[in-house]
Amino acid sequence: MKPGDKSAFEQSQAASSTWPAGLSIGVFVIAAVKLLIHLYANRHYGYFVDELYYLACSEHLDWGYVDQPPLIALITKVVRWLLGDSLSAIRLIPALAGAVKVLLTGVIARELGGQRFAQTLAAVAVLVAPGFLAIDNFLSMNSFEALFWTACALVIIRIIKTGNQKLWLWFGILAGIGLENKHSMLIFGAAIIVGLLLTPQRRLLLTPWIWVGGLIAFLIFLPNLVWNIQHHFPFLELQANIRQSSRNVGFTPLSFFGQQALSMLPPTLPIWLGGLWFYLFSTPGKPFRALGWSWVLTAGVILVLDPRVYYLWPDYPMLFAAGGVMCESWLGSPRLGWVRIAYLVALVTTGAVFAPFALPVLPVATYIRYAEALHMQQPAIERHKLGPLPQLFADQFGWEEMAKTIADVYNRLPAEVRAKTGIFGQNYGQAGAIDFFGPKYGLPKAISGHQNYFYWGPRDFTGESMIVMGDTEERLKELFNSVTEVAGVHHPYSMPYQHFDVFYCQDLKWPLKQVWPKVKNWR
Repeated sequence: MKPGDKSAFEQSQAASSTWPAGLSIGVFVIAAVKLLIHLYANRHYGYFVDELYYLACSEHLDWGYVDQPPLIALITKVVRWLLGDSLSAIRLIPALAGAVKVLLTGVIARELGGQRFAQTLAAVAVLVAPGFLAIDNFLSMNSFEALFWTACALVIIRIIKTGNQKLWLWFGILAGIGLENKHSMLIFGAAIIVGLLLTPQRRLLLTPWIWVGGLIAFLIFLPNLVWNIQHHFPFLELQANIRQSSRNVGFTPLSFFGQQALSMLPPTLPIWLGGLWFYLFSTPGKPFRALGWSWVLTAGVILVLDPRVYYLWPDYPMLFAAGGVMCESWLGSPRLGWVRIAYLVALVTTGAVFAPFALPVLPVATYIRYAEALHMQQPAIERHKLGPLPQLFADQFGWEEMAKTIADVYNRLPAEVRAKTGIFGQNYGQAGAIDFFGPKYGLPKAISGHQNYFYWGPRDFTGESMIVMGDTEERLKELFNSVTEVAGVHHPYSMPYQHFDVFYCQDLKWPLKQVWPKVKNWR
């Protein structure tokens, strides 16, 4: 196939009635490999800080939370009910989501006219991308986010190819559930609409089905919207606080896209740039130009909104799919068969070299030596001071040890005092660790002003007896009549901000419920 040749696209249109027939067996093998990789790797190290928070949220099901929509808490609740809350159990669903993401990418490549090499190349690009290896290895919204964006892109392609406007109903369902997973779905959805307006496919906006699909998405999202209205949009307040605190690592456009290239694996750069070229400039990609514009618009909005490096990752599978088609076109000559094989081998080899920076497959001491030898590390997300491990790994250490330290303090108290002693954490990691690990050590549920813990309140504690983690003695003496340093928390591999003193405090000077509004910590 030569660049600009429409035959593959025309052939794929003719095969639409048998969809998804024609999907390469290699795509299924690659998806299975990705699943097996995560089933092996996700048992190592420990619970990630956000996982502890989601476990806590699953015990407080609601239509919204300060920092997220409700889907992740519901998924966590269902998984705990069906499989338990071991590392392997709660990380099974994101591992499956990652495997399905590989399949969807292969299907999109096939729908765009790609044959076996295009589909395989696109699937391998998803497999080896360090960013996807990282987010698909633990429970988070980010793994599901890429799944929803990619599925929506596939629906758009099917609508354009088949003319079946009723598929907008599926787009609406996927977008609505995606909004209940992460609010960034709004950016992607808006970019799709603007992308349609910028191309001849704007005619799709004149059909009633797209508006019915939009209504479905709105109705699915409505409970979370109502919750946000009732709580005065805490998510927007949180985002404003994060920007004001400059907590996130700042990026120039050049450094941001440099990190994108690293996160998606440098040798995949020709694939996703080729995918962007396919959508925006190639003749076969002309019907799907709205998707190219949507990627450009999404990237632009994310750059303006003080980005984190992973915010754009869910938009790459559709680029990998189109890039596979372009690479198949460029390398279509039989004389270049060795180049195709060499490129796949280079992707897999380089992916294996980069994988330990995304997956906990090496013992910690071995990882530290490996990172030092290669002079590489994970992309920084926040401006926190780091220890020997990058944040994604460091935030998986020290939580149960912290709970044991607090239990030692708690269990030294007289029984009648323990019954009225609250445990206060400065962040949802500390509080979540007490909530999850604490029961086997006899600890009560923690309280905190951080994120949604603030809404869960002080429970029944009055402040007359408190164990406080991670504050300063000077500040606590302003609040309590008695403050005693009783322990310290430190783990050699955890984040430095998780090394702190523990204080036992008595006689809060004001009723705890009266003080509670002042402990709100949304950042």
